[in-house]
Amino acid sequence: MKVDAHYDLLIVGGGITGAAVLHAASARGLRALLVDRGDFASGTSSWSSKLIHGGLRYLQSGQWRMTLESVRERERLLVERPGLVEPQAFLMPIFAGGRPGPAALSAAFWIADRMAGRRTSRRIGAAEAVAIEPLLAPDKLRAAIAYRDGVVDDARLVLRLVFDAVARGAHALNHVEATLVEEGGRVTGARLDDRIDGGEPRHVRATVTVHAAGVWAGAAPGAPLLRPLRGSHLVFAHSALPLHCALAWLHPRDRRPVFAHPWEGAVVVGTTDIDHPVADAPAMISAAEAAYLVEALQALFPRIAIDASMALSTYAGLRAIVVAPGEENRPPSAMGRDSALWVRPGLVGITGGKLTTHQATALEVLREVAKQGLRIASPQPPSSPTPATTRLQGRLGAEGAAWVAARPAPEQQPLLGTPYTLAELRWSMQAERVRRLGDLLMRRTRLGLVAPGGAIESLPMLEAPCREGLGWSAARWADEAARYREDWALRHAPPAENRRS
Repeated sequence: MKVDAHYDLLIVGGGITGAAVLHAASARGLRALLVDRGDFASGTSSWSSKLIHGGLRYLQSGQWRMTLESVRERERLLVERPGLVEPQAFLMPIFAGGRPGPAALSAAFWIADRMAGRRTSRRIGAAEAVAIEPLLAPDKLRAAIAYRDGVVDDARLVLRLVFDAVARGAHALNHVEATLVEEGGRVTGARLDDRIDGGEPRHVRATVTVHAAGVWAGAAPGAPLLRPLRGSHLVFAHSALPLHCALAWLHPRDRRPVFAHPWEGAVVVGTTDIDHPVADAPAMISAAEAAYLVEALQALFPRIAIDASMALSTYAGLRAIVVAPGEENRPPSAMGRDSALWVRPGLVGITGGKLTTHQATALEVLREVAKQGLRIASPQPPSSPTPATTRLQGRLGAEGAAWVAARPAPEQQPLLGTPYTLAELRWSMQAERVRRLGDLLMRRTRLGLVAPGGAIESLPMLEAPCREGLGWSAARWADEAARYREDWALRHAPPAENRRS
């Protein structure tokens, strides 16, 4: 482990919030170290809905500030992260007798567009909606709202923040456990234990520690009461659900928002919103959740035969919901989505941050850090004045994209009908701190979600490149492959239930 004896800032948690704090801190000249007990983004930030969205549901529930922040951050990310955060055309169908009706929806989108400072939505007729998305059944279709949101590879967004910060001199460690150390009532740093290689623990001191462990933040000093809520998704091959654009609609059972949108060559369908027993229990879709999502699909696409067993994969993530006094028994979807920030001497805690608003959250954290006596300079200008414009530049950065482009042509061929190549895998093994096979197949690439069978049948082909690129022995490869197969079968294999009769 490459660590120094003392840092201005120690960040515990490598999800979107921790990565954003590291990125913002490094841009302001702070000596910063980020530590995650798993892989970067592995806790919640790689299991999101993959959307950079304007938070319309927050507007409908009266959370005006959150909607304002979300739409403005969405627009900023679309400009600053091309190739990674991309515009996505959406349709919201409006059916006869449905609620809310066309006037109410049009008004809500008009308000959101005003907040964003640009028009991104318009009301269209049923015929135009079906022309845009032929899978829609015209029966009872009254109109639709056409609008634009953003789509992202969530894990890649986290990785870009982390590795851009590392390029500016920050340090980041994955699969390392951090145990906070207190002296005289003040958090002074942490003991670090490598969860893969073992060895002697290392101790680091920090002027201020930021605890950003999301739904796992409950053990931090002063943390609020948290309620883990699970959001689960199905991932289908485009051939099984050949969408032309993304769709958002209300579930016929409970009127919760659900969606289906193209992503990384596949189609993501989600999401649920239910209580999860405890944060440390593995997050995976239940049969009831799969049935719920299939029910939503069948209601919108009655002419398509589709069921959960046809999915390429499934995934589930946990939301950190702060429980206010008296809200312990509120329905999950009625719970507020505000983040929570708390302070103790030497510690700033943050939980409940969102993918779309990660930069605003990071700046809020740094303002609290400054109150603890750490001087924070103005941000340094970007190292490169030219923004990324291609998919590879957006995902890997300019250096990684150039390295991949220089690889032999056979290594640049798509793997298993996905957007990913062997050249990308080799870059990640060389430069992106891959320590587990799952790091490579579930986050550096998303082969585990969008390739048939989680790419397990291709593991023999990947053995030689992984052993060469990561220095693994035959025994280590066998252990990693077995671990990956077991985890994929447990957490990501599509259920056999929910077949359409």
